[in-house]
Amino acid sequence: MFFFESFPWYNVLIWLLVFSILIGLNEWIRRSKFANGLLFIALPLVLTPIWYINRDNDITSWFTWIKVYSALAGSIIYLVVRYTNFYKNHKWYLIFIPAILAINILEAVVREFQVGVQGFSGIVDGMYYISGGWNYLNAVAGLLNMLLICGWFGIYATSGKCRDMIWSDQTPLWIIAYGIWNISYVYSCAPGNAFYSGFALNIAATVPALLWAKGTWMQTRAHTLTFWMFWVMTFPYFFATGSSFNVSVSYNPAANWTLAIVSLTLNIVMAFWQGYRIVKYRLNPLKDELWSNRDQFDELDKTISA
Repeated sequence: MFFFESFPWYNVLIWLLVFSILIGLNEWIRRSKFANGLLFIALPLVLTPIWYINRDNDITSWFTWIKVYSALAGSIIYLVVRYTNFYKNHKWYLIFIPAILAINILEAVVREFQVGVQGFSGIVDGMYYISGGWNYLNAVAGLLNMLLICGWFGIYATSGKCRDMIWSDQTPLWIIAYGIWNISYVYSCAPGNAFYSGFALNIAATVPALLWAKGTWMQTRAHTLTFWMFWVMTFPYFFATGSSFNVSVSYNPAANWTLAIVSLTLNIVMAFWQGYRIVKYRLNPLKDELWSNRDQFDELDKTISA
């Protein structure tokens, strides 16, 4: 196989289970204030001492510690938008939303450069690595994706059965460009669980945002990433190399190059398209919504509230 080595049928079932659980938990979060308090406040307080006690393992690194709390911080920041009017009277609060996204992207970019510069080869942090020029290529794609974040002052919350944070300026192309970049990152920099945290995790955030919960990609990404990191920190060896649930990447440099090239290409296309709209419509990417069609999201909110 090109991207992964051959794997047994039950790994497909585990992938579908991971995908379904992530989707299910996010849908619960969208509909229940109690679920938000339980999963984003109470549960981390219980798990943090467990993570600290079990910190000396082959999987946990500086990156996993930063990632779990930055994802959690995002979920809590978005919770304030979804359930209070604070952001309406304090527009500066909305800056935290793109900031936490940019920080998460930057964390991965730094890690990718680390893998490339230090020439990771063999077992590192409990995973087998190969490194190469694709690390630098994808790191550049990540930086470009981060610079293309826009339209955050148009963020707002819906009412009704689902309390969602809508960021309508996150277009399908940007979402897909981010997803491919992140899959490429995980494939090269966390190869031990790329089958799940690369593909299942990204697709679980993308599918709702493109189909039945448009405009919610940012909150869905934060929620699903938080759930995943809780699992990784609590059960670090569950999907690790040597586990029967682990699916090994092929360690074929051509596969790494393919993902990195597609990632960079999509983000370059997005950059030109976005630049064209900025120039044509004389928009300020720091203040204006570049892509928004607010009517479709308002209609969705009315449908959900009905």
